[in-house]
Amino acid sequence: MNTHLNTNTIEGNRKRKKEAPVDIGGQAVLEGVMMKAPRAIAVAVRKPNGEIVCEAERYTPLSAKHKWMGWPFVRGCVNMVAMLKLGMQTLQKATNMLGVLDEEPSKFEKWLAAKLGKGIDKIVMGVAMVLAAALAVLLFMVLPSAAGAFINRAITSPLLVNLCIGLVRIAILTAYIAAMSLLPDLRRVFAYHGAEHKTIYCYERKLHLTPENARQFGALHPRCGTSFLLLVMVIAILLGAVIDQLILLATGAERLGFWVRFARNIVFLPVIAGLSYEALKGLAHRDGPLVRALRWPGLMMQKLTTREPDDAQIEVAIAAMEAALALSAREEARAAGKPEPQDEQPEAEAEDE
Repeated sequence: MNTHLNTNTIEGNRKRKKEAPVDIGGQAVLEGVMMKAPRAIAVAVRKPNGEIVCEAERYTPLSAKHKWMGWPFVRGCVNMVAMLKLGMQTLQKATNMLGVLDEEPSKFEKWLAAKLGKGIDKIVMGVAMVLAAALAVLLFMVLPSAAGAFINRAITSPLLVNLCIGLVRIAILTAYIAAMSLLPDLRRVFAYHGAEHKTIYCYERKLHLTPENARQFGALHPRCGTSFLLLVMVIAILLGAVIDQLILLATGAERLGFWVRFARNIVFLPVIAGLSYEALKGLAHRDGPLVRALRWPGLMMQKLTTREPDDAQIEVAIAAMEAALALSAREEARAAGKPEPQDEQPEAEAEDE
């Protein structure tokens, strides 16, 4: 049973807690932001009429259900899969909240929904997930593996071959993001991405959540998923070189073909994701000249996926943050058997599903 917190507008500021801020995650969506607190997720969007609408629901991490999913190195792979699924669900929810799919379904859509036994929105989202996965495999698995097999004809060093493959992946990612940024709607999503980061910074500095306070921070954050993608590619270069050398020694082959590289990429992706997640967490929670130097490439990559937001966009991010923190605090208090904390949120109507 999920509890949803529906509010038409969210104003005011949450009283800042004395406890140290927890890690808050987020995601920019169409005309809005999702914020994920330890025990709650909230999505806020600004409708065409200027109204901010927000929905929050309970969230139970997989590590709370299965402790082994929270183990170091394991949690990175688990979180990657969970966040991909959550990201697609969040995009669908934000679209529904905006009301852009409220028009009457066509006869074909009704027929398809009746045949498959699902709503047309779920069918569209399912197809989108399959196409997105296929595109990701093509761009970041198939093409680099083919490039690696071709490069290996001229270069025998596993490290140099994997370095070339890594550069191909980074070039593909950069070109893909640059192409997406040409779309006006996605440029606005990138601005909401910047608003998400500024709001998280504001929370982490224990300041009142206001556009004025959030505006002073940068739009780049060390725990961003963009930095994670770059770390995945860098670690894939290093780990790939070691694995390729071991395969060559074990088989006695002179070089690796396309299918061997492709299979290796698939098999060792969970390992690479686990190492990248731990590296991201470590770099985000430490400081120093070396740490800042290691974080710098990821922050520079974020310049492609963030834009400077306006105050209206920051207000939406704050609405999502406040709703997620408020519900998460109530859920944590309830789990601990403590009185539910009071906050400055306006009254909301709870719905049980």
